Amino acid sequence: MKIIAVIPARYASTRFPAKLMQDLGGKTVILRTYEAAQQSHLFDDVFVVTDSDLIYNEIVSNGGKAIMSIKEHESGSDRIAEAVENLDVDIVVNVQGDEPFINTEALEKLIEVYKNDTDKKVDLASLMFEITEEDEINNPNNVKVVVDQNGFALYFSRSVIPYPRDKNVGVRYMQHIGIYAFRKQALMDFYKLPMKSLEASEKLEQLRYLEFGKRIKMIETAEKSVGIDTPEDLEKARKLLK
Repeated sequence: MKIIAVIPARYASTRFPAKLMQDLGGKTVILRTYEAAQQSHLFDDVFVVTDSDLIYNEIVSNGGKAIMSIKEHESGSDRIAEAVENLDVDIVVNVQGDEPFINTEALEKLIEVYKNDTDKKVDLASLMFEITEEDEINNPNNVKVVVDQNGFALYFSRSVIPYPRDKNVGVRYMQHIGIYAFRKQALMDFYKLPMKSLEASEKLEQLRYLEFGKRIKMIETAEKSVGIDTPEDLEKARKLLK
């Protein structure tokens, strides 16, 4: 089973433009993420997929592998699908370009799902962690997920799901972390399928997989990774390196 990591990397970011090219302890954020993925020793290969010459050259000039996106893409899945279409791989793990401190243990759990999935019932695997603070649960930027008894996703939403009509029944609220391990075929199918109303309404690409019957296995992890979305996040990350 050939497993690769793909790091989608856009230069433009609404909240923090050019964040992936910011300096983080003498190296750019994207280069640190790339090297962390390589040093995890979980993958047969690691690629950055980008629409930016700057990011492409940053990776290649440091001895890494990068692929230029040909088309404009609506989502990370589309960008990854285009990049891996002609690669001979089984499992594609999407690593976030703005998360230089890779949680190796969590990625290992995702890969383990496929090693144990002899019947090929899993199309995607992804991560979630429990949230307990009310403002975290109510925040529409935190995507919630509900799962069935076997850990497969039933629905993802920016709304509070399940709705707490009764607060004393032991419901746990789970926040989704947007790191995925895909079967290559699931990615290729996604690439050809149209966006439907659920995805368009919530602005969550994972709903396209669910709407078309793909099965997403959710794995619980204890901690949230350190992502760089704002200049403040970058300062926190710099302190972590010291």
